[in-house]
Amino acid sequence: EVVLVESGGGLVQPGGSLRLSCAASGFDFSRFSMSWVRQLPGEGLAWIAGIRPNSEHSALANSVKGRFTISRDNSKNAVYLQLNNLKTEDTGMYYCAKGWGPWTARGEGTQVTVSS
Repeated sequence: EVVLVESGGGLVQPGGSLRLSCAASGFDFSRFSMSWVRQLPGEGLAWIAGIRPNSEHSALANSVKGRFTISRDNSKNAVYLQLNNLKTEDTGMYYCAKGWGPWTARGEGTQVTVSS
């Protein structure tokens, strides 16, 4: 069974930073691309970052490019999302997902709230 558990969300002021983590189990993590997706209030799920199995390639959505960074550690079955220079419009639920366009599983999510 694929299990993805996100952590690291919270309340932060505009301009602040957070590091989200995702612990993966139940599949051969090092063989799969991973993604982060988010759901902003009143919107559907949107892909924001993806990374190939051995970190050979990664990409970010235009909305977060230059502010967010995706990384992974295959020895820990973990994928990370570093969020810098956060804006109020980044407030939402953040999920890690197995796969990259399409994804086949996602976790329960972690809430990120950006507010002064």
